[in-house]
Amino acid sequence: MPKARREKFKEGREKFKTMHGVFDEFTNRTLFKLITEGHFKGLESPINIGKESNVFSALTKEGKRVIVKIYRLETCDFNIMYNYIKDDPRYSNLKDKKRKVIFSWTQREFRNLMNSREAQVNVPLPITFSNNILVLEFVGKNDTIAPKLKDQIPKNKKLFLDKIIDNMRKLYKAGIVHADLSAFNILNFDETPVFIDMSQATTLRHPRAEEYLQRDVKNICSFFNKIGLKTYERSMMRKIKK
Repeated sequence: MPKARREKFKEGREKFKTMHGVFDEFTNRTLFKLITEGHFKGLESPINIGKESNVFSALTKEGKRVIVKIYRLETCDFNIMYNYIKDDPRYSNLKDKKRKVIFSWTQREFRNLMNSREAQVNVPLPITFSNNILVLEFVGKNDTIAPKLKDQIPKNKKLFLDKIIDNMRKLYKAGIVHADLSAFNILNFDETPVFIDMSQATTLRHPRAEEYLQRDVKNICSFFNKIGLKTYERSMMRKIKK
């Protein structure tokens, strides 16, 4: 590598370390790799800081906004992740090693999003992933991300619910269950539901797939009943499976 380029690379890396000093060194290296590959210029602002992951907005060189989801290597609930993933036929050879499980969890979310998009389900477009970091489409307007359903009640509750059921039906037809669907994991983007947090989504071959689907249906019915729209779990299940 030429000296000038080497010095520029070193300068950029030091600047990066200052900006991203809150992360562990491994995550910093992965972020720096994704930046040098041109997926985004750097993290912009936090959208959600949680126990399992940190979610940030970021800008590309073209000025387009994307989402960067970073799974935390130290504080992720490994047991929950492993319980979901160990019975997933797609990851049957995975050993119970924490870092490998987290990396597979990230890959799993990317894969679930791709499969959901192919089934024409409203989910963010996955862009790329590396180790414990996922880059995906920013769902919102300008610099404002779309609110979660729990934070913005739809104007037409019945129509919004019908759209949720339609997306659940498309998922089911594609052989997928979200497995953690609720008003916390659905965005209200211009009165259209967008499913997010697809890492725990699993195939119908999973031994607990039916249980997960019933839980999803119960969560959705419970929410809409609370906001004044009468719903019935059996009826919703029939529509999803038709």
